[in-house]
Amino acid sequence: MKIAGADEAGRGPLVGSVVAAAVILDPNNPIEGLNDSKKLTEKKREKLFVEIQEKALAWAIAECSAAEIDEYNILQASLLAMRRAVEKLEVQPEHLLVDGNKVPQGLSMSCDAVIGGDAIHPEISAASILAKVSRDREMVALDTLYPQYGFAKHKGYPTKAHFEAIAEHGVISEHRRSFGPVRKALEQGN
Repeated sequence: MKIAGADEAGRGPLVGSVVAAAVILDPNNPIEGLNDSKKLTEKKREKLFVEIQEKALAWAIAECSAAEIDEYNILQASLLAMRRAVEKLEVQPEHLLVDGNKVPQGLSMSCDAVIGGDAIHPEISAASILAKVSRDREMVALDTLYPQYGFAKHKGYPTKAHFEAIAEHGVISEHRRSFGPVRKALEQGN
């Protein structure tokens, strides 16, 4: 049975897309060191990112933009990004394992939500790594456009430095306007 894992990265930040990935691993080509992306160093994630793409039977990365997050809410946008990733797989799975307690709607295969699944199921771990590295790279790219915000360092999370940058430089189009701190900054004229 072809089993895919799906996970997302970037639910908590105040800026940028939420990124999801789906992966079907090849049982004949195992990948050592898969784990929840948050438990791995950046260097290890980058190495595994390449290895997953080389060895998996299928993988795909998708996202929902900040505007879509504002339109649907972060949970629904996360699920939509995961559905998009699964639908982009070149090989369709017969079953999907999703990190968390909800599954995307509208998929043609059976699905199970697994709380903490990114540390239990290697398929979800692989998806977690692809999503995290892709999301982090998006923040580094955004940092080159807006270096005054420090996105390469804090990755868009609600840190003191990020709040200070918003207060000084205002909100940019990639900020999630439905998130409390951004909405508050807009109300204050930032």
